[in-house]
Amino acid sequence: MADAEALREGVPSRLPAAPDSILPAPAAPPPVAPAPIAPAPTAEEKVMTLVDHLSELRRRIFICIAAVVAGSAVGYVFSGQLFHILKSPIGDLPLNFMSPGEAFFIYIKLSLVVGIVLAMPILLYELWAFISPGLTPRERRLARPWVPVALLFFVIGVAVAWVVLPYAMAFLLGFQSADLHALITADAYFGFVGTLFLAFGLTMEFPIVLVLLSKVGIISSARLRRSRRYVILGITVFSAVVTPGGDLVSPIVLGTVMYILYELSIQLVRLGGR
Repeated sequence: MADAEALREGVPSRLPAAPDSILPAPAAPPPVAPAPIAPAPTAEEKVMTLVDHLSELRRRIFICIAAVVAGSAVGYVFSGQLFHILKSPIGDLPLNFMSPGEAFFIYIKLSLVVGIVLAMPILLYELWAFISPGLTPRERRLARPWVPVALLFFVIGVAVAWVVLPYAMAFLLGFQSADLHALITADAYFGFVGTLFLAFGLTMEFPIVLVLLSKVGIISSARLRRSRRYVILGITVFSAVVTPGGDLVSPIVLGTVMYILYELSIQLVRLGGR
């Protein structure tokens, strides 16, 4: 009995714990990828309230007015030279004014035209800066290169109008006779010149509008080709209505230019993949 009790006392009641080096280490939790940080919105992508839009519009209009005023001040300095240049298509035919202040306001109008022309780059930039936040990034990327091209096309249109002006005036003044004399006021003449220049200048923006519409998927070159007959009719009516004076030279030249621009637009749209 004593031996049995001694044997029981010598046997440990439990096995010794295994050393720590033998037990497997607990598996580390998988690394958690940090949440992506959203990029901060750019100045063009920030959401603006209605009050912000109105404040922005007011600020840009003020900049445009200041640019036109500065350009008009420069134009007033050279208004005398500009008067003689624009009058040259009618030669020595005198221009008349019917009220005491009309001659002064003619020079003011000429200065204002020069101011708008000189301020045109700033006007286009301010217009682009105001409307670009409302476009998608893709639309901004596609439209941005055409902003300076619009200015170039406007200048080309005015140059074409200057070439047309002598022929238009020669046609209109060709109806003078011994019983019918021309008594042209300065206001009427420069109003005719300004309208003619504006009509040709804006018409030259025609292909830019069509190309931009194709970039956003509204039109395609095939659709433009199918609409050629209706476009020719529309160009004829538009040219007859928008050109002043009622002569035949201006609408014929304007319509021809518009049709050439239309065909050019079809090729530009086709080259752009549309």
